Order: sequence, then C-alpha cells, then structure tokens
Amino acid sequence: PVTGFVNAFLAELGCPSRIRVQLDVALDELFGNIVRYAYAPGTGPATVRLEKEEDPLCVVITLIDGGEPFDPLAKEMPDTTHLKAREQSMDGLAYEYRDGKNILTIRKKIC
Repeated sequence: PVTGFVNAFLAELGCPSRIRVQLDVALDELFGNIVRYAYAPGTGPATVRLEKEEDPLCVVITLIDGGEPFDPLAKEMPDTTHLKAREQSMDGLAYEYRDGKNILTIRKKIC
C-alpha cells in the first residue's frame, strides 16, 4: 500500500524504474520496522511525507511515527546487510527524534 502511493508520485516525476525499485526496497524495510517495532505490542499512526527537490531532481521521503525512540542509523543491528545496501543506494539518510516523534528521512536523486 505505501509503496503504491510512493510509486505513483515517482511516476509523475518520470523516475526511472531502477531508482523506484531501490526506493521500494528501502521504504519496505523502513516502514516495516515502524509497523513491527514502533508501538509494539500495540499499534499507532505513521505518516509518510513525499517531497521533490530541484537541481538536482531528488525525491525526499520522510517517515514519522510517535513510537518508542529508535535511530536505525545509530543502532548496531545483528544483520546489517540490508542497512548497508540501503545506505549505498540512497543519497542521504537522516534521523531525528523531535517533539515525541521519530523522523527518518531518505533522499534519492532521480535524474
């Protein structure tokens, strides 16, 4: 569901399919972590914000949740294969915890 929404936005920007796949993989993993861990064992809201930047053309995807503070970029993960692949395929990753919210932003050039 989330990747469909994002892919519709990317298609409007003329984003190449190779980049859409990279973003799908990253978003799938990151959003999946929010679903599984942010509010465990309960549930809670999550926001996906899409933006475009010009010069160079980039897509910026921000994931926001009010769950437990967790910085996926700072924590030692048992299997970092997926994290390393995501870091290499994105042009920017940033995390902050502000006003009771986890805010994770990924940036990818699309041209």
